[in-house]
Amino acid sequence: MRSPVQLHHGSDPTNGFHTLQAHDQTDGLIKRVCLTRGMHVPEHVAMHHTHDVGPDQCCSSVVQMIHAPPESVWALVRRFDNPKVYKNFIRQCRIVQGDGLHAGDLREVMVVSGLPAVSSTERLEILDEERHVISFSVVGGDHRLENYRSVTTLHASDDEGTVVVESYIVDVPPGNTEEETVSFVDTIVRCNLQSLARSCTSRQ
Repeated sequence: MRSPVQLHHGSDPTNGFHTLQAHDQTDGLIKRVCLTRGMHVPEHVAMHHTHDVGPDQCCSSVVQMIHAPPESVWALVRRFDNPKVYKNFIRQCRIVQGDGLHAGDLREVMVVSGLPAVSSTERLEILDEERHVISFSVVGGDHRLENYRSVTTLHASDDEGTVVVESYIVDVPPGNTEEETVSFVDTIVRCNLQSLARSCTSRQ
């Protein structure tokens, strides 16, 4: 059984960033996984991409560099009401509760044909305008990604661009392996973030 990891932060007082190191921790069947360990990221970014993973669950993350300032990228990422602006696998989206700007608001998403899903009901968990963090969870719909939760963060890169980190945790569907699930979801997330990069740079 793989060991959980515990975070220890080595801080750099010159820039407020933290390098993460993993240490083993025994914690029953739950493993704590920091998906940004080894990366030079702000502490709040590391916190958001640390997941407690239970049995029959998996998690992963995708990082995308974008040659545009964080404010420009955030203008698209923050649109819980209109994810179709850069997520090409979404055919239609409508807000069914709230205005799409507050935690607890719900949206109903219809996906394009060819995917093993038809629809997804998603709840906004975090919309942090100051730190550029958005998170949603899947709470219903016709799909196979049970207990899916995604977190996306933006922070400035050294070259005045943006580092986008999107991580997720999800149940492994019956009949599939952890590796198959991660491969499938990673592909979707990576395509979305590559589309985001193209959309942002074309606006520059």
